[in-house]
Amino acid sequence: MQKTVCEWKKCTACKACIEKCPKSCIAFKDELSYCNAVINTEECIGCNMCKAVCPVLHQENLKSPIDCKQGWSSNETIRENASSGGIASAIVEQFLEEGGAVYACVFEKGAFPFTQIISQRDVEKMRGSKYVKSDPQDIYGKITESLRNNQKVLFIGLPCQVQAAKNFISPKLQENFYSVDLICHGCGSPEILKKYLLKKDIDIDNIEKIRFRTKTKFGLVTEWRFLSRDGTEDDYLKTFLTGLSYTENCFECKFARLSRAGDVTIGDSWGSELPSEEQERGISLILCQTAKGQRLINSSKIHVEDVNLDRAIEFNHQLRCPMKKPKRYDVFWNGIKKGHSLHFMLLRCFPKSTIMLFVKKIKKYGGGNIIDSSYSISFVLKEEG
Repeated sequence: MQKTVCEWKKCTACKACIEKCPKSCIAFKDELSYCNAVINTEECIGCNMCKAVCPVLHQENLKSPIDCKQGWSSNETIRENASSGGIASAIVEQFLEEGGAVYACVFEKGAFPFTQIISQRDVEKMRGSKYVKSDPQDIYGKITESLRNNQKVLFIGLPCQVQAAKNFISPKLQENFYSVDLICHGCGSPEILKKYLLKKDIDIDNIEKIRFRTKTKFGLVTEWRFLSRDGTEDDYLKTFLTGLSYTENCFECKFARLSRAGDVTIGDSWGSELPSEEQERGISLILCQTAKGQRLINSSKIHVEDVNLDRAIEFNHQLRCPMKKPKRYDVFWNGIKKGHSLHFMLLRCFPKSTIMLFVKKIKKYGGGNIIDSSYSISFVLKEEG
């Protein structure tokens, strides 16, 4: 077996080890259902700098919340265009206004890289939930450079990525480093998204916009085209919501807990007891772990309300434990790696619910008028042989 930075199949794809290696002898290997940071043993000098930054091996200084709120951006346009309450955008805009440097994930040229957020257009590309593995490669050095230039830096990412950044940055530079981690359910390889879109005759490299959900409606939208007839869950989102498309490390995530890596944690305020009209417009859960986090929230243009933390944890189980590995997980991936489509494998893994949904659509739209062939069982069976 090849030598890896952390245990085989446990890599989170943070890629901090690749950037930290003084010999550039680590390669990232995406195997769809899992990934690994593989070490070239012939060039490795055994310095273990890769292991020192790995968030799987080091989760130091995780902190429990000292303040818990829910809320939304005071800017109605930001709130309207956000997946939930627009808290991340509100924090970013205030941080930029104060002269800080912001680094976050965007959708650009068919990929989900991390970049420095400078313009309003960058903020717009950053906005929205991204249910796919983002790519932080080469971002940690840029963050370090900004800190060395005496800039305050805000980094927004998944908790494993935030921990990787904290492991990477020298303790002497940490004072001006601010972090926001996102409540993560798990995520899958971007290659799965690419393959799915190609089945829909969409080349991800040729689209400028993609959305994975609109408020409480989970469904892919590319260039304002819904990939399911009525704008509800498409096959890609079904595999995400059931955990089928996650990489294996997600089911043993060390960050799916109440103690967090970031100064602030944000996610959806599922289970909110606020009026339904506010829920429909989007409400974010806001957990502050440090005084830095409180400063971020207090200085931003955000409306906050009290929240019942026990209820928030009940409806966000990732604050307690990672998702359990689906029983049909291996069946799903065996089929995908043989070239079968997501829809065919959903039919294999969840035949009853898939057929019931098909029947429901027949009743709703009429048997002769079903346009979206992804819901035609006969089409899928013929396609897959």
